[in-house]
Amino acid sequence: MKILVAVDGSEFTRRMVAYWTAHEEWLGASHDFTVLTVVPTIPPRAAAVLDRELLHAYYADEGEKVFKPLRTFLDGQRIQATFLSKTGHVADVISSTAEEGKFDLVMMGSHGHSELAGLVMGSVTTRVLAGCKVPLLIVR
Repeated sequence: MKILVAVDGSEFTRRMVAYWTAHEEWLGASHDFTVLTVVPTIPPRAAAVLDRELLHAYYADEGEKVFKPLRTFLDGQRIQATFLSKTGHVADVISSTAEEGKFDLVMMGSHGHSELAGLVMGSVTTRVLAGCKVPLLIVR
């Protein structure tokens, strides 16, 4: 199974990763894991005044901040994964990456807001659910 693991470095990511690594059915050589983090893009007007190289370094650093503790943890668990950092609107990038990469499953953590809070504030999870054709495993 080809699994896309969406992470943001939050407590909800840590809970999802703990769930993932505690369940034997999600481990093993039969699964191919890609760990994805999405760095929101800097607004175009601000990005226009920044050096392109500096902007790319910023995006890479932000992605690495999320990946560094995960790499250490997954190495300790002997779980091999590919790490992928992208920029853009988080929900859209997760959905498009899942579909374009022909993933079998997207695994992500959720803040667990109530339905009302989700309607008022919107949420990445809700938007991925609405926009992605790939099955989604949400861990709260």
